[in-house]
Amino acid sequence: MSNIQDKIEQELQEAREVCSVDSTSAECAAAWDAVEELQAEASHQKQNTPQKSSLEQYCDTNPDAPECRVYED
Repeated sequence: MSNIQDKIEQELQEAREVCSVDSTSAECAAAWDAVEELQAEASHQKQNTPQKSSLEQYCDTNPDAPECRVYED
């Protein structure tokens, strides 16, 4: 995920540089569109990663805790 964050930062810098010359140009709009697309992709990737519940996280670090016992019939 940090790779896409690096790319977003790079595109942000580029967009700022392009828009500092002429903020109404097509190049400026395209640069900000690229930033927006990368941010959307990062958001989609974050949504697709399954989140563990707080109990699952606790049991990962404390597998012998009574709350983490698994009873099978």
